[in-house]
Amino acid sequence: MTSGLEAALAGASSSSWSQRVRAGRDLASFADVPEAAEALVRLLLDVEDSAVTRRTAEALARVGTAAVTRLIALAGAEADDSQADWIQTGVHDALAGADVGRSAQGTDTTRQPTGVDQEQPLPASARTGGAAGVREQPGPVRRCS
Repeated sequence: MTSGLEAALAGASSSSWSQRVRAGRDLASFADVPEAAEALVRLLLDVEDSAVTRRTAEALARVGTAAVTRLIALAGAEADDSQADWIQTGVHDALAGADVGRSAQGTDTTRQPTGVDQEQPLPASARTGGAAGVREQPGPVRRCS
């Protein structure tokens, strides 16, 4: 195992949310390695901080391989409603190129003025439905402040 992969795997178990975010980003390119895949699913289902879920989903979506799609689907099947919202938001961020104004630590450094349309994750109640409670994958909801 390479030292970069080993360090990222160790970071995935850190008590620090920012270390787990960094680990998710660093592990994304190793999604086809079984140890990394297991850690990535755990990060996608992080119960301590939604930023870990969102940024890991975003990093994975940027990689865009079949292995990544499989991991996102696996995590989505296990996710609670909140986690599913943040996974969806992270994937959307990657596809929309929403990294403008983000610092190296993954925090948003931009401010939006009041009254500007802001994208919000779709509430869980709006995502469920359809045949036998199958989740639909609608786009983000746009709301005005």
